[in-house]
Amino acid sequence: MKKASAILLFLMSVLQLEGQTEKRIIILHTNDLHSRLTGYAPESAYTPLSLNDDSTKGGFSRIAGIISAEQEKNPGATLVLDAGDFTMGTLFPSLERKTGFQLRLMKTMGYDAVGLGNHEFDFGPEWLATVIATSAGKGEIPAILSGNTVFSKKEIADDSLEELAVKKIISPKLVIEKEGIKIGLFSLIGKDADNVAPKAVPVTFAKQVPAARKMVKELKEEKCDIIICLSHSGLEKEKNGEWVGEDVELARKVKGISLIVGGHSHSKLDQPLVINGIPIVQTGEFGKFVGRLSFLYTDGKLIVEDYKLIPVDDKIVASNIVNRLIEEQKDKISIEILNPLGLSYQRPVVEAGFTIEGNDTGDFTESNLGPVVADAIHYYVNRRSSKGTDVSIIAAGVLFDRILPGIQTASDIFRVTPLGSGNDSIPGYPLATLYITGKELKNVLEILQVAYKSSPNNYCYYSGIRVDYNPGKGLLKKIKKIDIVHEDGTSTSVDFNRKNETLYSITANSYMLEFIGIIKKMSFGLINVVPKDIDGNRVRSMKSAIIDFDDKKDGIQEGKEWLALIEFFSSMRDVNGNGIPDINRKYSVPVKCFFPVIGK
Repeated sequence: MKKASAILLFLMSVLQLEGQTEKRIIILHTNDLHSRLTGYAPESAYTPLSLNDDSTKGGFSRIAGIISAEQEKNPGATLVLDAGDFTMGTLFPSLERKTGFQLRLMKTMGYDAVGLGNHEFDFGPEWLATVIATSAGKGEIPAILSGNTVFSKKEIADDSLEELAVKKIISPKLVIEKEGIKIGLFSLIGKDADNVAPKAVPVTFAKQVPAARKMVKELKEEKCDIIICLSHSGLEKEKNGEWVGEDVELARKVKGISLIVGGHSHSKLDQPLVINGIPIVQTGEFGKFVGRLSFLYTDGKLIVEDYKLIPVDDKIVASNIVNRLIEEQKDKISIEILNPLGLSYQRPVVEAGFTIEGNDTGDFTESNLGPVVADAIHYYVNRRSSKGTDVSIIAAGVLFDRILPGIQTASDIFRVTPLGSGNDSIPGYPLATLYITGKELKNVLEILQVAYKSSPNNYCYYSGIRVDYNPGKGLLKKIKKIDIVHEDGTSTSVDFNRKNETLYSITANSYMLEFIGIIKKMSFGLINVVPKDIDGNRVRSMKSAIIDFDDKKDGIQEGKEWLALIEFFSSMRDVNGNGIPDINRKYSVPVKCFFPVIGK
């Protein structure tokens, strides 16, 4: 009996110690990867399989190397998450419906779960459903979460996506067990992300806070020890140093969340922002960093032990397997997308001797990227379209990347304006032209000077015009004179008289030109601009305004902003004699004015 009692006491002491043992859970996280599968920029400098020899950032093979290293250190205790916008921004999504490549690649890399972001809906719910279904049909993919998605009961355009939810391929929440600890996960798309996801319709998104409370309650009922929210909502730092935004409000208003892994705002938090005891983390953008958070779990208590951002650079030992898979996919992109255009993934297009960028965190009026893209559109349309154009416009909101010094390939140039699609297999919004009177042109430019103040994404860059304006004047009274500037340097004054029926053409991508049709609503009825075709007939559908760049072929041969950039750059002079055109140095200095002049 004494021996049996001694054994029992020993076992009880072991169990007691076991209950007090600290358990460590490692959370690796990313957000807003935007399909940056390769390092940037330029991609020609990216050498993931050799160390300390390039200055590029990011790359999925490097991220895979970071994940693998952490999993080896903490086997069975590492959770890998992404907070949305994992797609859109490079050439890779152009083949996703057919190949379902990226989600399967992310599973190979070690991702456990990803949340949906607004850019996953860029081509609509049916496109997203096809991508997910194709991916899942070809292999394993991470768990896909969307906790506040609401499907339409009347419309059918989201039925295929809803079917994936019924099959649990998309889920509002997920429970994963690591080291005997139950971890509950759910994701949200916030209000701002919803507002910039017009193609998501008829899918809508429930209010963030009530949806989060519902998810937390359900996960607590499932006895989860840790509850993590993947929030594609965002936060920002005000001038006084205070952090504000939807994720901050989420932490203030919803109890029971252990960690908010954020996205959407592309915010880089070197350390967690703790609100009401809830840490909020976010890594910035494009896979420049992987966040690493270490949780200690002891007797029901959860403590953040450590946090850091791991730079994804050429000091990282990359995954050979992941790199090989990406190289194979690049070959497919060349064959199916670029080769028919006379391009390839690796072939140099132009060389940049300086950085070309827009200041997307401050003064939008100072940029050398906006003017060069506007000039490229103007050059392209006036050489390739039989009708040409008087004015070309690009908005800051569709400029997605900068051009860094070095040799640029088609993939680098595509990243500058990667959004949208048309009615062909070539990615990107098609270019379109509308016609308006001189008075209407003045009103459009007047409104554009106001629109950007509510959203910097609305700030526009122009080519083909010279404007005499006074920013100190009142609404609709700032512009005194508009000249159409021709390629030879001559100009024609625009007549603002209401009786003047002369039409002026204005070109931009089809998505942006939708703006002209809603100016009356934006101006609260003060201004009415009627978009017209070349004959003066009202344009009711933007599809009829898309430019046909080869009317000798059947159908409409669309032009894209990125193709305009490639053609514009290809026309430039090879200064250093290496056989590659060099970007004109006149673009090295940002133009600080509303209406830069083309050809000067």
